[in-house]
Amino acid sequence: MNVEIVLYEGFDELDAVGPYEVLANGLRYADSEGTVRMVTRDGRDEVTASHGLRVGADGRLGDGDPDLVVVPGGGWSDHDSPGARAEYDDGRLPMRLAELYGADVSLASVCTGGMLVAKPGLFEDLPAVTHASALDDLAAAGADVRDVRVVDTGDLLSAGGVTSGLDLAFHLVEREFGSEVADRVAREMEYEPTDDVLVV
Repeated sequence: MNVEIVLYEGFDELDAVGPYEVLANGLRYADSEGTVRMVTRDGRDEVTASHGLRVGADGRLGDGDPDLVVVPGGGWSDHDSPGARAEYDDGRLPMRLAELYGADVSLASVCTGGMLVAKPGLFEDLPAVTHASALDDLAAAGADVRDVRVVDTGDLLSAGGVTSGLDLAFHLVEREFGSEVADRVAREMEYEPTDDVLVV
């Protein structure tokens, strides 16, 4: 399984780094071929996250033949700063996500990254969740908003705010590699994943 986590200026650090570690551990413990890479839409090699962490990227979104793209959130409520709101308004990242989805790439959003998936209408009439600050916006974009940590509709997944990204990643590890691998990753990371997951 090849995973790309798309970064942009102002993304929330934990939204991306948490799933990265869980998924990388899952691949390693499953002894499965695949990669987990940090990428950017435009191919830039470094971005600055919401709390000032500078993060390097490994390439351009979609160039690594991904099976799954993880979309972090961050910066939705601040209209004057970089973040998910700025990417939503710009529109290029949401359109690229829609192109990849149309090419059979699964998408998994964390926090307000869900709004970037919602902009091109991908959550239309589907159950989904995002950070509490954007639930009304997600509903206005056509999603059937649910009060859970993680929603899995198959090739579109979503998670609530920030730490929910860990639960999303653990769900993916269990879904793809089985409960034994997920349990091993959880023990290694000393984390107890939630069972507050809606699978449709």
